[in-house]
Amino acid sequence: MLRFKILASVVPLLAAAVFARAEIGSVSHPCIALGETSVELTTLFWTAGVHVAFTEDPAQATVRVQVTDDADAADFAVVDDGLGSESESCQAAPATHLISIAAQPVDGAQVIYLSTEGPADYRIYVRSKTFSQREAAALIVGARGGHRQLQAASL
Repeated sequence: MLRFKILASVVPLLAAAVFARAEIGSVSHPCIALGETSVELTTLFWTAGVHVAFTEDPAQATVRVQVTDDADAADFAVVDDGLGSESESCQAAPATHLISIAAQPVDGAQVIYLSTEGPADYRIYVRSKTFSQREAAALIVGARGGHRQLQAASL
């Protein structure tokens, strides 16, 4: 009976470990490389060092991100539909910063207002099969870290 209890308690832990490893080690999350570091979205809220949230109310936003149709006017452009995308540029490394998108604003976290008009802290251009506009906005704001200016990034 004791063996059954031990087995019954170990099986869920092993399943959770396999799931967590697959989630953390997955390269399918949107990611950008910034020099020697990379910034990657994660669905594991507790592993992220940076949390961002989105709002529909511009008065609640701490960061405004405008979606533009002109890549030349954008501060950050994501175009990965063509051949030759840099799939190796975002390999998991100690210098990887994980970002999560929270359903509700978290204390001290950036709150993003995403729109196609108006004044903006960042302008983004997104034409991608793997990145949504929200994910691109979360990456640019998360890479900024609230204070740093983004110099250059690659996929």
